[in-house]
Amino acid sequence: MSSRSGSRLDEAHHRVPGGLALWWLAVRPRTLTLAAVPVLVGTALALHLGAGLDVAAFLVALASALAIQAGTNLFNDAGDFLRGNDGPTRVGPLRVTAAGLATPGQVRRAAGLCFLAALAGGLFLALRGGWPIVAIGLASLAAGWAYSGGPRPLSHTAWGEVFVMGFFGVVAVAGSHYLQSGQLSAAALLLGVLVGAPAAAVLLVNNVRDLEADRLAGRRTLASVLGIGRARRLYGALVVLPPLAIPLVALAGVRWQALVPVLILLPLCVALARGFLRMPPGTAMNGQLARTARAQVLIGLVLAFGLVLA
Repeated sequence: MSSRSGSRLDEAHHRVPGGLALWWLAVRPRTLTLAAVPVLVGTALALHLGAGLDVAAFLVALASALAIQAGTNLFNDAGDFLRGNDGPTRVGPLRVTAAGLATPGQVRRAAGLCFLAALAGGLFLALRGGWPIVAIGLASLAAGWAYSGGPRPLSHTAWGEVFVMGFFGVVAVAGSHYLQSGQLSAAALLLGVLVGAPAAAVLLVNNVRDLEADRLAGRRTLASVLGIGRARRLYGALVVLPPLAIPLVALAGVRWQALVPVLILLPLCVALARGFLRMPPGTAMNGQLARTARAQVLIGLVLAFGLVLA
């Protein structure tokens, strides 16, 4: 083990003594917002279009989405360690399995518990929304495992960003909207794309940061396929899409008053895109990853509040 890897491990043991703090670190709390935002937006859209709020269904849907995200992260933590992906050259945040803070078996069991919790929530939601919600729930569980588990996880392929936009955007927003309204609308699908685009950008930053390590390990992520230049430009397109696509959402039946506040975020999105074009690969991109995740939260919150208040 290199001195750099050893120092990170020692730092981890000093910083995280165990217990709940360990598992909070393991589920990667900064990524949990990626699962919460689409549920908020889908529910807000249902209210905007005249549906009543089923508080219990909203809370259970939110908890289930968070559980799937946590379980996916845990499976990824253990799986990457077992596949030898989290070596001493890794520049991303610390992983508990690779740092020796938990065994792969412990982390996988924790992931299984998260998925069981999500399944229990899904059974409750099925009573509210019927078979469409059952289909969405089962597909989400299967996708969560496929994204980070198995011999060829989607997160290690060029389909990772497509998966994130689909399930952390379109499926989650449309499913949450259907749960409250009993209907599927074009506005829900479009808002799903708007929420999913910056979520996909988060993964793209991760893959550009890890580009060299992924190449050495034989992983063909979208960043590897596109190359660093085109991957940077795609990132820019993903982060500026939400404010620029507002007119399309308005044409789908959402009142302009609900959408105009998102336009205020355009300078922030442009700044993120420009900053990433000039950013050197490596640990500096950890900050960009966090900023992109915060931008997705901000976009989602502005959308949700606008939809409810307009």
